[in-house]
Amino acid sequence: MSVVRLPQIPSPLNDEQAHQLESLARTLSPSQAMWVRGYLAGLHAGGGTAISATSSSAEPSRLVPLTILYGSQTGNAESVARLLQDTARGRGIESTLFDMLGYRPRNLKKEESVLIVVSTQGEGEPPDSAQEFYAFLHGNKAPKLNGLRFSVLALGDSSYEHFCKTGKDIDQRLTELGADRVHPRVDCDVDYDESASGWIDSVVTKVESAHSEEHPTVTQLSATSATPVTRAYDAPSRKHPFQAKVLANIVLSGRGSEREVHHVELQAEGSGLVWEPGDSLGVVPKNSPELVEEVIDALALKQDEPVEGLEGEVSLREALTHQYEITTLTPQLVEKYAELVCSKQLGALLQGDDRKNLADYTRGRHLIDLMKDYPVHGVSGAEFVRLLRRLPPRQYSIASSYAANPDEVHLTVAAVRYPAFGRQRQGVASVYLSDRTEEGSLVPVYVDRNSNFRLPDDDVPVIMIGPGTGVAPFRAFMEEREERGAGGRNWLFFGAQHFLTDFYYQVDWLRWRESRLLTKLDVAFSRDQSEKVYVQNRLREHGREVYAWLEDGAHVYVCGDATRMAADVHAALCDVVSNQGAMSVEAAADYLARLHREKRYHRDVY
Repeated sequence: MSVVRLPQIPSPLNDEQAHQLESLARTLSPSQAMWVRGYLAGLHAGGGTAISATSSSAEPSRLVPLTILYGSQTGNAESVARLLQDTARGRGIESTLFDMLGYRPRNLKKEESVLIVVSTQGEGEPPDSAQEFYAFLHGNKAPKLNGLRFSVLALGDSSYEHFCKTGKDIDQRLTELGADRVHPRVDCDVDYDESASGWIDSVVTKVESAHSEEHPTVTQLSATSATPVTRAYDAPSRKHPFQAKVLANIVLSGRGSEREVHHVELQAEGSGLVWEPGDSLGVVPKNSPELVEEVIDALALKQDEPVEGLEGEVSLREALTHQYEITTLTPQLVEKYAELVCSKQLGALLQGDDRKNLADYTRGRHLIDLMKDYPVHGVSGAEFVRLLRRLPPRQYSIASSYAANPDEVHLTVAAVRYPAFGRQRQGVASVYLSDRTEEGSLVPVYVDRNSNFRLPDDDVPVIMIGPGTGVAPFRAFMEEREERGAGGRNWLFFGAQHFLTDFYYQVDWLRWRESRLLTKLDVAFSRDQSEKVYVQNRLREHGREVYAWLEDGAHVYVCGDATRMAADVHAALCDVVSNQGAMSVEAAADYLARLHREKRYHRDVY
């Protein structure tokens, strides 16, 4: 952890205040220090002790033309962008924050400084909210951007082949259009906090410096004119999760099902956890003890060998159990491992621009497979853990409403267990959660907000499409609307393999249909007849009514598998609009794009 120290300058603080501040500062990471900086700026701006722009001890606020754009699917990029804005305000710089969905890309030509935070989805795709911005930037209508200063923070997952592709593409395209980087692009893996914090601090400093050089005389503002920062400062977070007790763990899938699906209820009372329908719960898992032991045996090391972990010295066993990822094989990990073992055969997998051989090898394999295929000898525990990335938390759509159950948070979890390459595999978090069957077991959690997946006003109709465990957030939607007495119509499309074994939350859906809160319920059980039937088939079957709901202002929500389901559902919606609206396929695609711009077409896919 980096240590934050007080600057050695004259201070207006008394001795006790200075001692308290320095004691706190010594415990802060860089991201926490920037958060405190933004908090203090917002506190003063919100009506606390006002900072006079003419005071000799206060840094004046300045009119620095700074625009912040974010493209976010699950909310991480948005959170970083808001932290960036808070940090800029804390340095006396006002900025404008835009979701890419609501930003006119042509305005780039008018900007001086633009900072971009954008994630990448699936196999290199932009997040939904960034698709139009991305398409415009790469189209023939994109303007020349000479004079624009910019920097890009790219969020991604290095276990995917096209790591941070959206951010990389935007960064390259802006330079092609003549813009100048104020700071090099930074690519962040799933554990992005430290990298993002470093980028934020650097780009704010450089934007400030560049503007000062060009505009030596700046307009001063009263700090009280800034928008106050409004955040739940004491809420659990990725780094400081709440230890939630397991209240219940119920198997939803019936005997004979091909899937093992659990309904998990966790204690939220006294946690500080607050969520809205559509949010996810971040779960901080731990690795399987059996897998940890197998990895250590393959290294021929002792479990209690001391290593430098993420926050100080711990045993090798502790580090591999709680701190580092020891399953997923990323290209970066294979590269580092190849250098460690000095294997020509393994090095050959890394040759070639397309790295097809590497992709073929890593597909379905874990770290232990690599260690068995290419054994490493004489390596210390300290050397080995330096190869690994932090064990990332996993996000699960919350399946309950805070308004209806503020003391409990519910999850729908499909346990991942399967054989591959002669070994039994399991999902790190899904099995960790599913095996928490003892009441009172503790699970570290925090709320991950998703502002792109929100319920509309109470009188607006909603169409919910959630096959399999993708139905989880819609249970929260229905609980919320029931609690609020919402009058809007609700239509659920649910799909799974078999009616008898896989109709998750059947009692809830039927009860809500009986009470007429659930206006319509259409199901598709793909394996209960000779011809497979999916939710997209049901959408086409009910195309006339689906289109009527859309024309009546309905919001559409899709949750679940991004690989095939989301694309198939989108194609079905396009067919429905084209057929029922008597328009071309191109016009139907524009219709859906308009729904997306109006924030009436929402997707939470993974």
